[in-house]
Amino acid sequence: MDEAEERLPEIYLQPGESRLVREPTILRTVLGSCVGITFFVPRLGVGAICHPMMPSCPPAQRAGMSVRTGRRYVDFAIHDIASRLDSQGAVRGEVLVKLFGGNDVLTINGSDSQKTIGKQNYEVALHVLAEEGFTVVASCLGGTAGVHITFETVHGEVRLRWLDSGMPDQARNAPRTAHRANRCR
Repeated sequence: MDEAEERLPEIYLQPGESRLVREPTILRTVLGSCVGITFFVPRLGVGAICHPMMPSCPPAQRAGMSVRTGRRYVDFAIHDIASRLDSQGAVRGEVLVKLFGGNDVLTINGSDSQKTIGKQNYEVALHVLAEEGFTVVASCLGGTAGVHITFETVHGEVRLRWLDSGMPDQARNAPRTAHRANRCR
């Protein structure tokens, strides 16, 4: 990190939060079974991140749900960010989307055949991102440990730091940054 980047404002996201920024900022969060999705629009200098915790918003609850509560769900959070990017003038094809997390940090009693919450989260994310017309340019999904992500909106780089030895196999020999497509996956 150079001296100019050290002076950038930093925002730490809690689970269930989203942020869209129009100025260079460092956005940080820690993921377990949650997913972290970053969106970067170089032409506009806009960056966004969401940290949803659960796969799909229950249809019966959507009507009276606040935006703040809705952002806890992968599908709602992606649709919300997409709408906010649209209002900034972003075109889907220019948005660089990166997807992280969905780790198996919580044990499900009894059956290995059940999908974990982490896997459900990233599968829903991949589906909704495609449905919204976004292309994922980099991802690092799964594993058994949490991961700290740092997203620098000045250039779109995302750095990953695993919290213990449960790093996914796809990332063991990959560089610790997801700046370009296919660094982790």
